[in-house]
Amino acid sequence: MISGVGTAALFFVLSFLFARGGLAPFWASVSAYAIAFGVGYSVQRTWTFQANTAHGRALPRYFALQAGCALVSGVVAEGAVRYMGATPFFMSVLTTLVAGGVSF
Repeated sequence: MISGVGTAALFFVLSFLFARGGLAPFWASVSAYAIAFGVGYSVQRTWTFQANTAHGRALPRYFALQAGCALVSGVVAEGAVRYMGATPFFMSVLTTLVAGGVSF
């Protein structure tokens, strides 16, 4: 729970900062997701699950799921800004909620 909430918070902050800094919404969200993915994978693997499975086996499965979630977050971010006129803050809130729900 703590690792998931921490990863979601990291995603939210990064997507907001990237969008506010001028990065296109799609790329702001996908870039934030990629960074949060790296941190989340490390934390989930070592702390939450204390996994002994080799990265060669565990990472590809986790990556496949998360790559799809990253694309969904990018599409939601782009749509929120383009069709709803969302601010970077609202875009980040919406993408965090959607990405969290999809990846759960």
